[in-house]
Amino acid sequence: MTRDAGADESPSSGTQRSAIAEEVEIAHRSRLAWKQEQLRVWDLLHLITPWLLLTISTVIYFSGVLPASGERFWPRGASVLGLVAVSVLWVLFGHTLPIKRRRLRPVPAGVFLVGLLVLCVILMTYSDIFLVFTIAGFFHAYLLRPWPLGVLGVLATSVVLNGSAMRGAGPVPGVLAEFILIVTVQTAAIGVGILLTARTEPEERRREELVERLEAALHENAGLHAQLVAQARESGAQDERQRLAREIHDTLAQGLAGIITQLQAAERSASVRGEPEEHVARALRLARSSLTEARRSVRALAPRELGRAHLPDALRTLTERWSQEQGISARVEVTGAREPLSPAIEVSLFRVAQESLTNVAKHARASRVGVTLSYTGAEVLLDVRDDGRGFTNGAGAGFGLTSMRQRIRGVGGHVEVQSAPGEGTSVSARVPAIAPGGTRTGGENGR
Repeated sequence: MTRDAGADESPSSGTQRSAIAEEVEIAHRSRLAWKQEQLRVWDLLHLITPWLLLTISTVIYFSGVLPASGERFWPRGASVLGLVAVSVLWVLFGHTLPIKRRRLRPVPAGVFLVGLLVLCVILMTYSDIFLVFTIAGFFHAYLLRPWPLGVLGVLATSVVLNGSAMRGAGPVPGVLAEFILIVTVQTAAIGVGILLTARTEPEERRREELVERLEAALHENAGLHAQLVAQARESGAQDERQRLAREIHDTLAQGLAGIITQLQAAERSASVRGEPEEHVARALRLARSSLTEARRSVRALAPRELGRAHLPDALRTLTERWSQEQGISARVEVTGAREPLSPAIEVSLFRVAQESLTNVAKHARASRVGVTLSYTGAEVLLDVRDDGRGFTNGAGAGFGLTSMRQRIRGVGGHVEVQSAPGEGTSVSARVPAIAPGGTRTGGENGR
């Protein structure tokens, strides 16, 4: 007898593979993040290096070289200062702004390097300290495309840098050979870096853009998932309403109709004999009222008050009517900016308030009740407080409170009940502020 190959795999092996896949994904993300950080540091280095080298050269010249030469600021220092100002403008408009705006083009970049080297040659006629500023040409050469142009930029920078350092030695064959050797080695060493960068940097840039698009897609998928969950919850609630409506129609409504028929017959029989049947008449009125409520539930399985108004107004209507019937002072307060809520959320909060007020009337012996509805942006809070006799912690586990907790848990919230003997009771329900479309209100999407 043969067995399926997948049947020999245990749950632990599947879990192990999942853990390994997760570790590989984490390592891959760490590697991408490290490379992305490398690119940012490299971009920042290109951006600030000319400014740093020019600042160092200028500060050393005016603080040490110029005073040590015994010359006054005018005219030599003024000339250098003017050249430094021209260099600042040249670097700003030819290097910094194009890089920040991502508009660095091959021809303007080449022109900038030529102008930079010309300024460096002129500055080095005043002082060799501006050799430091000339080094900026090597960094700019990395930005030249295609890569042969970058290698040519390294060669030109090396010639200017080493030619200025050896200009006092004269055209001696040994010095000339040393100059050629230094320029060749320097160009080859830096040119290899330019070649490798030209081959790997575009791939890294594309990978960085791919990671950014992937993160954006994941964020969008998370929002769509939350919306689908909310829509699925609404669809399930709608199916449950339809099921309950059918059951009410097939059981409760038909039973109440039979009760009314029987009571009507009893009422007619009593009137013939002349015997008043007040209890029968009262039962008849109650049965008719129950039938009306059952038919309303079949049409729309939602509180009657919410069919005509939004949640705050429905709570006021409910509380005012309850206060009049029970003779207990009750006050409703609504705080925060009102937001449209999903029908499931509104029905759940309304039922919590309804059950809480019913419990107050049955058990609390209270003189005052406060109902507070708070819109906080990401959540909606409902508090029902009374000054009744309260109860101990173990006593608040009846069917009403259990049903209340289950109802609120079904819409993603939770209920807290706080009470103590002689200190009243507080029922607090906290639910997410989900709009009718299935998204969070108050700018908290994707939280």
